[in-house]
Amino acid sequence: MNILQKKIFDLFPAAFGLDLSDLSMKAVWLNRTGQHDSIVSFGSVPLPVGSVIDGEIMNTEAVESAITALLQKSGPKKIKTRQVVCSLPETKAFLRIISLPAMEEDEVREAIKWEIEANIPLTLEQVYYDWQILDLNLTQEKGKISVLVVAVARSVVDQFQTVLAAAGLEVIGLETESIAQARSLLAEKNEKRTTLIIDIGDRRTSFLIAIGSTPCFTSSVPLSSQMVTDAISKSLRISFDEAEEIKIKQGLGSLALKSPVLKAALPVLENIAVEIEKSIDFYLSNLHYSENIDSIVLCGGGSNMQGLLPYLSRRLGRPIEFGNPWINLRLGEQLPLIDRNHSVQYSTAIGLALRGLDEYEDFA
Repeated sequence: MNILQKKIFDLFPAAFGLDLSDLSMKAVWLNRTGQHDSIVSFGSVPLPVGSVIDGEIMNTEAVESAITALLQKSGPKKIKTRQVVCSLPETKAFLRIISLPAMEEDEVREAIKWEIEANIPLTLEQVYYDWQILDLNLTQEKGKISVLVVAVARSVVDQFQTVLAAAGLEVIGLETESIAQARSLLAEKNEKRTTLIIDIGDRRTSFLIAIGSTPCFTSSVPLSSQMVTDAISKSLRISFDEAEEIKIKQGLGSLALKSPVLKAALPVLENIAVEIEKSIDFYLSNLHYSENIDSIVLCGGGSNMQGLLPYLSRRLGRPIEFGNPWINLRLGEQLPLIDRNHSVQYSTAIGLALRGLDEYEDFA
């Protein structure tokens, strides 16, 4: 390696990951030295209600101010780089696996344009898109190749880029939440295991099914941890804030005795369980990429509710585990700065920060 390319002085640090959702914003900045990774900085700030609605930025000034506050708050060290890899809302993205006859890459590039028009409810001029030929032929048809295609509405991408630039950031990458989560939660050597990731957020619950670390299917439903809080609030006749405090500190209570909190939350939890079953059934019955779901991983801010994981595991009759977003980081004996209870909330930001490391290594 040429001495000018060695990372003696961190003059060109890796980009940080920024997870921008409806109600909050999270940042993670990683560093890689040789074979060792470290967490330099992380942080989270709330967004004023109504600033971002269903993935669309409604109040640009509020989002810009939140970015400034997040950069100032994040620690233990300050985020010195202004290069960022930012999330794009899953609700505004289209992820498809397209089967094509085996052909050269240049031919694939042209064929993809026709397939986008046929598979996505927007014209080619209305989206930004990217694609990748997969090593796996998911259809298992001879003479075919499988291509992962991701498209996002141009209006959404342009809006995010404009706000980030106004906040003084240089965008080096934009990525859907599902792809970032796959990078952080699924082991790189996961081979052909099929995993369902359930992301329970403040405004919605999203599902991602991946083979190995390759996303194959995504969907989302308007069921959220806030709806659980609202159900507890109404059933126990207490304020939303009081219900939120009970949910965080006490959780669902005894599953066997069906505590008042569990009874209040049960309709929302049952709806989430039904939607999980629908997603699994659709994937297995219609797409036929896998014969079974091998594992289920839980992540997102709403996943930390005490009692939720055992409830869903019992209700679905399947083992479920909390996601480990550090699985692809080489931390050695160093413990992550973010404790386990909160780390699943940073899954998307960690995945974005990992891409920032990859971009840095490609540059170097």
